Amino acid sequence: MAALDEVIGLIGPRFFRREPRVRAGAYVRGLLAGLERKNGWTLAEHAGAVSPDSTQRLLRTADWDVDGVRDDVRGYVLDTLGDPDSGVFVVDETGFIKKGIRSAGVQRQYTGTTGKIDNCQLGVFLAYASTRGRALVDRELYLPTSWTEDRDRCTRADVPDEVGFATKPQLGIAMLDRAHTAGALTSGSWVTADEAYGQNPTFRAWLADREIPFVLATRNDDMLRSPDGRRRQAKVLASIAGARERGTGRSGWERRSIGAGGHGERVYDWTAVTLDTTGLPAGWGHWLLVRRQTEPGEGKTIRELAFYRCAAPTATPLRELVRVAGARWAIEECFQTSKNEAGLDHYQVRSWRAWYAHITLAMLAAGYLAATRAQEVEKGDLHPAATS
Repeated sequence: MAALDEVIGLIGPRFFRREPRVRAGAYVRGLLAGLERKNGWTLAEHAGAVSPDSTQRLLRTADWDVDGVRDDVRGYVLDTLGDPDSGVFVVDETGFIKKGIRSAGVQRQYTGTTGKIDNCQLGVFLAYASTRGRALVDRELYLPTSWTEDRDRCTRADVPDEVGFATKPQLGIAMLDRAHTAGALTSGSWVTADEAYGQNPTFRAWLADREIPFVLATRNDDMLRSPDGRRRQAKVLASIAGARERGTGRSGWERRSIGAGGHGERVYDWTAVTLDTTGLPAGWGHWLLVRRQTEPGEGKTIRELAFYRCAAPTATPLRELVRVAGARWAIEECFQTSKNEAGLDHYQVRSWRAWYAHITLAMLAAGYLAATRAQEVEKGDLHPAATS
């Protein structure tokens, strides 16, 4: 418990009065407790309170620097899990299923959480993953136009007047920019994300302008420019690569694992097709990375192709692009751990400020768990596989 007290102490200067500082510590401890549900009532009872009023006040109106705590979470995660050789920043979103229409940002929209259109809020997150562990380090609540075009509705949910519509890639850039300004995201870092971000030219350009290498998923119909100036769909370039393999008898594909999954090692065939480098830093390469999954046996029937747009220094080997592509799944593990073990999705709040307050404290709790696991692995008390 002493280590948790130290972590809670890190955020102490962000509170301007003793009562909310103590309440925040109790809130984090409650999030880490073995409670079936971690909402206002159960967390208040765990802290010895007779009602959830003080807990709600902590989230909605208490005088503390929520964004400052967010920065402390990022710093803590990077200090405990940071590794310049294996670290990757990952951007993705997750859904929070809700009833009613009053919670900030809620509407019927698609969420990967359920794999369908649901009444939910969407949070866009930034995670950090290395061989030491992985944890969430930043967050933004997505506000659909059904909200931003109705300022009265926003006011009722305490959404600040200056908050307007921003796409998910724009929210991703905002979080990356904070990490970059803080010195956590540098030209030696990697960024990966799914096709919602990989398809966005502004997102890619932001990274390239700061010489931050990336591996970003893209669609099979993404139009890509080859060094000869011709534009072809990603799936066409993959077909050309396959035809060359069959025509020459030589394989440009490498079989590599991206780590253990729920059903064992995730092993695929990989190849990289060279693309035009216009708009990228001098000395950089640009590739379409193709992942091929095949059925076992001599025929090797192709089951699935996946595509990634990559940019990095020219000498970057294929194995490094593959490693970064595989790191994208770390954020799904972060969501699962944070929801199951730190109450990320257990909140019962409606206001903009309360959402950010709860999510930030839940990220701190989950970051503490990730750091604790990393320390146990280093001491030999826990097998590395248990951190996945």
